[in-house]
Amino acid sequence: MHIIKHFSQSVLASSVFLASTLVMAHEGHHRMAASADASMNGVQETVSSATQTLKPMTHSISQLEQPSTVMSPVLNHPHDHRKEHGAQVYSMTTLDNKWLFDEHGTGALKSKLETRIGTDENKIFIKAHINKSESADAEYDVKALYSRNISDFWDAQAGLRYRYEKTALAQGQNDTEEQLDAVFGLHGMAQYFFETDAYLYLGQDDYVALSLETERDVLVTQKLILKPYLEMDVVVNDDSKYAQKAGLGHASFGLETRYEINKKVMPYLDIAYEYSKGQDETTWQSASSSEQGWVYGAGLRIKF
Repeated sequence: MHIIKHFSQSVLASSVFLASTLVMAHEGHHRMAASADASMNGVQETVSSATQTLKPMTHSISQLEQPSTVMSPVLNHPHDHRKEHGAQVYSMTTLDNKWLFDEHGTGALKSKLETRIGTDENKIFIKAHINKSESADAEYDVKALYSRNISDFWDAQAGLRYRYEKTALAQGQNDTEEQLDAVFGLHGMAQYFFETDAYLYLGQDDYVALSLETERDVLVTQKLILKPYLEMDVVVNDDSKYAQKAGLGHASFGLETRYEINKKVMPYLDIAYEYSKGQDETTWQSASSSEQGWVYGAGLRIKF
């Protein structure tokens, strides 16, 4: 009986301990659930507060992204200057003088003057060529051209050319002729970086002619530069009293070697092969034969 009583007390104690443990676990579970609910509610409140804070910031950013007349008045201007190719006015003048000798030792001074002024889109060109041989009068032509940019590398040009030329008369004397021609052409950079001028000339007495000048710089060093060049004049038609022969009237193919002391002063050496066709025989002038041969010399180019 004593053993049964002791066993009953042990079972009862174990039951009481187990029940207490279950109650404590149940209460702990409720406390953990309540704590989790409280934490979740805190997170939701934090997210809600952050959302409310971000709303005015987002609204402010969206206002900054929109054009404002205070911050950017150019955007609301009726003319959008950003689309312009360029509007700054600039000018540049190039003066080129060279003294050349032919195979017979006869010298000639050839001078070029080019002035341009305007913007990237619209410019005025003044071009002058002067040729003065030994013991002879100077010949020259002057062009005034309006230049309009039509693509990234090309300008269309139009204007007038004034020519002052000398000719040999039938009686063995010399005379001069003055002509005014209309000019139409292109100025720009051809493929492979050949700077090119191509012109069509229309004048009185059914005068029609073409000219082409093209050149390219080849750098040996930053200061020593080779420049092959080609110049051609073609007479399509000429019914004047001092008419030139139709066809290739003049051509010059040469190589210039220059040293750039700086971008404003550039001395150079020049060698070229030249061809000149001559004149037709008319009542006013005697015919002249073609001439060709090598010329060589030195020159000085100045830019300002």
